[in-house]
Amino acid sequence: MSESQTCLLETIHFELGPQNNEQLQNLCGWHNQHISQLELILGVEINQLGFNFRVTGQAERLVKTEQLLRDLYLQAKQKTLLPEDIHLSLQTRGFDHPKPLDYKQSIVKIRRKPIKTRNPNQSNYVNLVQQKDVNFGVGPAGTGKTYLAVACAVAALEAEQVRRIVLTRPAVEAGEKLGFLPGDLTQKVDPYLRPLYDALFDMLGFEAVERLIEKNVIEIAPLAFMRGRTLNEAFIILDEAQNTTVEQMKMFLTRMGFGSKSVITGDITQCDLPKHQKSGLRDAIEVLAEVDQVGFTFFQAQDVVRHSLVQRIVQAYENQSRQQRQGH
Repeated sequence: MSESQTCLLETIHFELGPQNNEQLQNLCGWHNQHISQLELILGVEINQLGFNFRVTGQAERLVKTEQLLRDLYLQAKQKTLLPEDIHLSLQTRGFDHPKPLDYKQSIVKIRRKPIKTRNPNQSNYVNLVQQKDVNFGVGPAGTGKTYLAVACAVAALEAEQVRRIVLTRPAVEAGEKLGFLPGDLTQKVDPYLRPLYDALFDMLGFEAVERLIEKNVIEIAPLAFMRGRTLNEAFIILDEAQNTTVEQMKMFLTRMGFGSKSVITGDITQCDLPKHQKSGLRDAIEVLAEVDQVGFTFFQAQDVVRHSLVQRIVQAYENQSRQQRQGH
């Protein structure tokens, strides 16, 4: 730090307790990686000797840093802390945003475990999904678009608001077609649908998901399988919708029957369609913008709830895209 910076900084000292070496090691992380992560995001310098901590930084950050460390120390007693736990604690307190977050957290009630929203956009998204029959969740990876949609679908199924869940994705990505992939149809399709399986396994458990798939209560299929069908009393999720054509999107949106609900998720900046072909997701946003019964949630880089570096990567690409548009 330069002398000009040092004169603007203050230092506080505090001690964590009750003392437990395993708990302290869990807090600090392997080779102090958690401490380094906190320093990077908080913009402070953290020195630790045993259970004694010295934090140097701008005055308004010091008390919050101490509170965060004490809270994480308590968490370290209950579970093994991972980098994502540190990131979520930081984001919940608004350190990744220009202003502190002030929002009402939404909870999706699932028997296995409640799913809690992590930021205002996620809360708005869940509320819209519960209120409207057609919803779009648009934004970068890691913002919870698909995971929260699956959570709402599972909650609706458990509450007997719908009789089945239908999860689908376009099966053409990054220039690959199903015919070029090895294996039978199931083996061809599975890699595209794996994120949907993962979310279901997390919320219902592997055995329960397998049973529900066998009973056709949960159906996971490529988008092409939706053609010609009418789905009544179903919660339908279209994931990776940026890779649909305009015709496919129209086909999907018209599959809804009585008592059904649809959620469409995707990232319009990650389209794998040929450059001359318009994304069905982008087209639907334009066409349906004035339809009151359709909900839209647009996620930003600051809504990413994965590793903190993912948020920075997304932001860097957004900055580049903005500069290119301004250049043109």
